[in-house]
Amino acid sequence: MKKRRMVKFLMFAPIALLVAALVFWVVTGLWNWLVPPIFGWKAITFWQAAGLLVLSRLVLGRFHGRPGWSNHWRHRMRERWEQMTPEEREKFRESLRGRGHGRCHGFEPAAERPAAEQPTA
Repeated sequence: MKKRRMVKFLMFAPIALLVAALVFWVVTGLWNWLVPPIFGWKAITFWQAAGLLVLSRLVLGRFHGRPGWSNHWRHRMRERWEQMTPEEREKFRESLRGRGHGRCHGFEPAAERPAAEQPTA
């Protein structure tokens, strides 16, 4: 099992480095194309662009999209779900099925799911 993970990592690492280099190259190019003519600032190097991108992601929002957004939505929906009566819950499920959503699993309390749908740890 550990060998398989190592092989996957060794295959993923060069691709990740290539993608990062491409992103840094794009940031360098965009900066050097836009900022000096518009603001009169100096052009930057590849490594300065990499540092600028990493710094901006750390300051403005981590590396995985909008932080906490999905958890906020899930928490709100769970609160609403818990306040519904069983009749309201069934009506809500039916309205989702009518729109082609099938079953809704993101906020339904675990105690109400059938045993086959319980997540395993």
